[in-house]
Amino acid sequence: MDAEIKGLEEKVAQFIELNHRLRADNLALRQELAQAREENRRLSEKIDLAKDRLESLLSKIPGEDA
Repeated sequence: MDAEIKGLEEKVAQFIELNHRLRADNLALRQELAQAREENRRLSEKIDLAKDRLESLLSKIPGEDA
């Protein structure tokens, strides 16, 4: 009986440790995702600005009609 209880205690301890590790991993992944989303937002803004500048420059080029 004592061996069974000791075995259960070990399994519970392992489960608790695994739970802690998974929570830490989950937190790290959430932070990475937030950073990736922020970087994606910044890059999208840069692309939009470059697109606007390019369109502005292209509009200043005289056409073939002139």
